[in-house]
Formats: sequence, C-alpha cells, structure tokens
Amino acid sequence: MDFFKKIPQFLREVRTEMEKVSWPGRDEVRAATIVIIVLVILLAVFIGGVDFLVSRFLGLFFRL
Repeated sequence: MDFFKKIPQFLREVRTEMEKVSWPGRDEVRAATIVIIVLVILLAVFIGGVDFLVSRFLGLFFRL
C-alpha cells in the first residue's frame, strides 16, 4: 500500500518537469510536418522505383 502513497508526489514531480519543457510553436510544428511529409513521399517514390527495377531485372533473369 506504500505504492498508493507515492502517487501524489509522483504526479507533482511530473507536473513540475512538464512546466520546464520547451514546447515548439505552431510555425515550427507546421514546418517540421511539411518536411516529414515530403521525406515520406520521396522515400516512397525511391522504394517504389527500386522495387520496380528489381522486379523487372528478376523477371528478365528468370525468363532466360
């Protein structure tokens, strides 16, 4: 039951630490989101291209 006595202290410490956090602004979050979306699209195109080329190569190789 000692566990339940420590919960209020833990929650106070969490609140104190959360007040120290430097939260990003709206513009910073928007910019980071755009960068992530662009990188995901580029990575998807790259992986799709590699998949296409490898499947074509293997198709030619196994038809011989």
